[in-house]
Amino acid sequence: MEKGEGRIVMDEIRSFEKAHLFDLGHPLLNRIADSFVKAAGVGALQAVSREAYFTVVEGAGFDSNNVGPPSENKKHRFPNLRGESSKSLDALVKNTGKESLQWGLAAGLYSGITYGMKEVRGGAHDWRNSAVAGVLTGAAMAMTISDRTSHEQVVQSALTGAAISTAANLLSSVF
Repeated sequence: MEKGEGRIVMDEIRSFEKAHLFDLGHPLLNRIADSFVKAAGVGALQAVSREAYFTVVEGAGFDSNNVGPPSENKKHRFPNLRGESSKSLDALVKNTGKESLQWGLAAGLYSGITYGMKEVRGGAHDWRNSAVAGVLTGAAMAMTISDRTSHEQVVQSALTGAAISTAANLLSSVF
């Protein structure tokens, strides 16, 4: 391979990495939709794999909370999922959809905020953008998870979101 060909291949790889699944006419919308769809898929896989784990653990006769024989007080993530019935399948689909939506909203919100911050700050993308996006996304997600979310839970989620996104941003520049 010649020098010029290697550069062309690298340019094609970079353009593929920046390609979006959708073209909605604006880079912000493209980015939000792309992040939403990718994270929603991860959320769906996570929800289904969690249920598969509980099914295997219960089928083997173990309690998912403790190692050993099953107890009478099982805490099942999806309490409506029992057996091979249509109710069980309906509950699985409903809970998988809910989890997909939560993951997708979190990713779309985070991606949109970081993009907006970059545009507002004249193209600067640093830990500050990540921290602000993490705070806002963490707080928003805490408020959507439960009907009875306390302000302490919102603050804790906001700080956790900021810490995780800032650390990810700083580590991405190292590696």
